Amino acid sequence: MTGTARETPEFLTVPELAALLRIKERKVYDLAASGAVPCSKVTGKLLFPENEVRAWIAAAASPGTGAQTARAAIFAGSHDPLLDWALRQSRCGIPSYFDGSFDGLDRFAAGEAMATGLHIHDADSDSWNIAAAKDRLAGQNVVLLGFATRQRGLILRPGDAAAIRGIGDLPGRRCVPRQRESGSHALFAHLCAESGLTEAALTLTEPARSETDAVLAVQTGAADVAFGLAALAVPYGLAFVPLVTERFDLLVDRKAWFDPPLQRFQEFVQSDSFASHAATLAGYDLSDLGQVRWNA
Repeated sequence: MTGTARETPEFLTVPELAALLRIKERKVYDLAASGAVPCSKVTGKLLFPENEVRAWIAAAASPGTGAQTARAAIFAGSHDPLLDWALRQSRCGIPSYFDGSFDGLDRFAAGEAMATGLHIHDADSDSWNIAAAKDRLAGQNVVLLGFATRQRGLILRPGDAAAIRGIGDLPGRRCVPRQRESGSHALFAHLCAESGLTEAALTLTEPARSETDAVLAVQTGAADVAFGLAALAVPYGLAFVPLVTERFDLLVDRKAWFDPPLQRFQEFVQSDSFASHAATLAGYDLSDLGQVRWNA
């Protein structure tokens, strides 16, 4: 007795693709809107060519001509207090190693992290993160996603607020620097150069390797000024002089993005709990959360 072979549909619907990828249907719409997945729109309905979709999935598993070595399940890059909190609060199980944007970019390029947080300013284009990602990772199976914009500036004790109003007021003050692998170090050096200040003109303490450590140096009196985030100045009872609105983006491995840990993290940062907590932190704007900033 012979049976009739089931014909494979040429196109997948939104529910069928969601089932195939084991994600929620609203995530399918996000992928389609960003252009990350092959799709067509016919009479207002999204359809996904199955052969192209399966090729896209295969490319995620083994891009180029060889198989991709699995990236280490670590979140690297720049320390951000909101990201740090979300990783823990979401219980996604992803360990972090935050030691600067450039350190994170190096680790990501070497396969030592599956995601990394960046705030790298490109002076030539006056843009954030895209130029650095393109320079190191063009051709890899990665995507740069928006996380937040943040207010960065000078953090100081309230008694010094009248005397320190900008970069030009820093000579003679003890400034806590960040490590050279950090985006903050590069940005601070750029702002100093624009103001005509050299590193020799500043009195520098030992480097702080996180945003929190930099603020604590000021609060405890180990330094007079830190180049840090508005979000941390208020909780530590310190004054803040805004200088820059910067982009903080997440560079993620596209294949790892569909694995349970990053999916759990992604669902949490879309939650009301996350939005409520972010609203308590000064200087954050989440308007670009989840926006595809660059597709490799």
